[in-house]
Amino acid sequence: MLLGPFKVENKIDELAQRQLKDFRSIKPGTCFSEQDFSLNINEAYSVQNAVVRLRVQDGERVVGYKVGCTGPGTTKMFGINGPIRGTLFDEEIHTNGVELDPSNFCNLAVEAEMAIKVGELGQIDSVFPVIELHNLVFRAPKKSLSELIANNGLNKGIVLSEKNWESLPDAYEKLSVLSLEINGSIIDFGDLWPMTGGPLSSLNWLQKHLIDHDLILSAGDIILGGTALGLYPVRPGDEIDVKVNGVSAVQCFINSQIV
Repeated sequence: MLLGPFKVENKIDELAQRQLKDFRSIKPGTCFSEQDFSLNINEAYSVQNAVVRLRVQDGERVVGYKVGCTGPGTTKMFGINGPIRGTLFDEEIHTNGVELDPSNFCNLAVEAEMAIKVGELGQIDSVFPVIELHNLVFRAPKKSLSELIANNGLNKGIVLSEKNWESLPDAYEKLSVLSLEINGSIIDFGDLWPMTGGPLSSLNWLQKHLIDHDLILSAGDIILGGTALGLYPVRPGDEIDVKVNGVSAVQCFINSQIV
């Protein structure tokens, strides 16, 4: 299906079906490898929203959103500036210490970042560290926000820290350092939040963005606030550890067993 030269207004549902099939086949975004295929930003969000509807119809539940491509690490890596929005699903939420099967991902990569839990009135109820999981693949000749958005910000889930890490933002010192370790080596470190203004900047941008797309936050939603660190591919056998001020907060392990 080649949509590039044609208007896509009446093709969004068809494209969303294809995107979802590719996602479930662990081959996300194959349409972007086709010559002359392109989407603008609004069309890309329409595709993401349509895929979300399909997944909800299939029994999945939306549990929050991500704010991506905001910090210096990812913007330098991708060569594009956000922010962008992605959608989080209940079946892709993992607990601390989870062992992940790399065959469930397309080029599994991880980010260390802080998340926000939303309260009853849309305020920040708490913040806490997480590991974001990604399908790290771009298929178009040139990376674009549209490909990033249509592929749900590359998100393939998150790993939560334990409940004792949930605190109000003030509980984390302004000089707190977030770090990512792989196999015991520090790979990257930096500020807790990617944007000036901390978690409120991410939350305020997202709330306005969701209104523009006829969406709203719900109490208990998890919001990934973006990261000042980079995005790093991992391999079978790797051990990932995200720390705050040198204290281990959330871990995951990549299964090395060959099936």
